[in-house]
Amino acid sequence: MSGFQVQRCDDAEAASQLTAKTIAGLIAAAIAARGEAHFACSGGNTPDRTYEILSDLLGDGEGVNLWLADERCVGPEDPQANSLLLEQTLKLPAATLHRVKGELGPDAAAADYCEQLGDTRLDVALLGLGPDGHTASLFPGHPELEVTGARAIPVVNSPKPPPERVSLSLPTLSEITDLVLLVTGSGKADALKLTLGEPGPQAPASLLPADRMTLIADAAALGESGD
Repeated sequence: MSGFQVQRCDDAEAASQLTAKTIAGLIAAAIAARGEAHFACSGGNTPDRTYEILSDLLGDGEGVNLWLADERCVGPEDPQANSLLLEQTLKLPAATLHRVKGELGPDAAAADYCEQLGDTRLDVALLGLGPDGHTASLFPGHPELEVTGARAIPVVNSPKPPPERVSLSLPTLSEITDLVLLVTGSGKADALKLTLGEPGPQAPASLLPADRMTLIADAAALGESGD
């Protein structure tokens, strides 16, 4: 079993609310301790509401550095860009967004992001879970899971379009102080069940350190019947 701390919510709205409050608290603690916080964000449809709530909880975002857990290799104005999602939903005018330059292509963009990251210690990450079990752009059984020598890595064979991406590596995610995994909807139930089972490459999130992971999931994602 994974050993993740599991926070159950009745529905997706409650899960988004709890996730936002949890992350806001972790960011506030980092700023209180060091004057800044480094937050790795994920894309997709699930975190939209969480980012909207965070916009209210974090004020203008002074001291907040936003990083991307993964990005598609597209330009910054492309609707598929996770950086564009953040600009539209997580409105923190004083925050600093460290963008993956996806338009450079996967190899150059990953190398550039490694330079941007340097030795920055990330305080918190919001991760999601795909129906296929992927988190960030780390896909089940793919060789990227075995990369250990870089903080950000190119992904060139994603089974989910677009095929070219950049992702934080598994070691980088594993070093983040606090990990929050948000999972909602019955379509994620099978993937979540696998993730909560025996750790292995078939469920990349299961390979992350359990003592740093908080899973926030709604009843549907946990496989609870609505009857």
